Amino acid sequence: MEQRPVCLSIGGSDSCSGAGIQADLQVFAELGMQGCSAITALTAQNPREITRIEGVPLAQLDAELHAVFDYYDVAAVKTGMLLDAEHIAVAAAALQQAHVGRPLVVDPVMVASSGRRLLDISGVEALRKGLLPLATLLTPNLDEAACLLNRPVRDAQADCRELVDLCGCAVLLKGGHASGDALQDILCDESGNIANIEHPRLAWDESRAHGSGCRLAAAIAAGLAANRNMEDAARQAVSFCSRKE
Repeated sequence: MEQRPVCLSIGGSDSCSGAGIQADLQVFAELGMQGCSAITALTAQNPREITRIEGVPLAQLDAELHAVFDYYDVAAVKTGMLLDAEHIAVAAAALQQAHVGRPLVVDPVMVASSGRRLLDISGVEALRKGLLPLATLLTPNLDEAACLLNRPVRDAQADCRELVDLCGCAVLLKGGHASGDALQDILCDESGNIANIEHPRLAWDESRAHGSGCRLAAAIAAGLAANRNMEDAARQAVSFCSRKE
């Protein structure tokens, strides 16, 4: 039997399975990848709200990461909810040690759709300084981009280039939080080259919208694991997620 590429998701467990680790593993399987996971936090949530978050002990997260890297030749990594600076430091250390040169897609989970803050100021700084220097691609929505820029997004293309300069990796600035029937995601590579990815706004209810960013980042990671270039991986991921909904 042919060995499937291995994709690792580092993030939170979602009790309703619409987002987080559960959603990532489903995407990896549907795209022909073998999914592995390292859990940063347990959450009690549904598509409307998060009622409790319990961080996984740092030693447990470290052990999960090393158990995966010690056995598998991981083709790509995707991160989601990283909880705080301490969990980011553990993930970054393991990635630096074991995953040099492999694609790393960072979905900067900072604010829940309900408005609840999921990463504090020290966590944002740890993300910038500890994890983003290792990243291949960052996939912020407009709210997350504003957190990283310390101001609202005003000009999507210019601000996407600014994020590339700030973070040192390619950026896919997602347009789902903008108004209008047509959405535009902006992909900027490390050289400042821009690609516009346009797609229609779908009539999602809150259940289907829940976890959309997780699924997109996981699909991009799967595309990179399959040796697609960045733009092809992003476009095919957008198409895959649109079909799924």
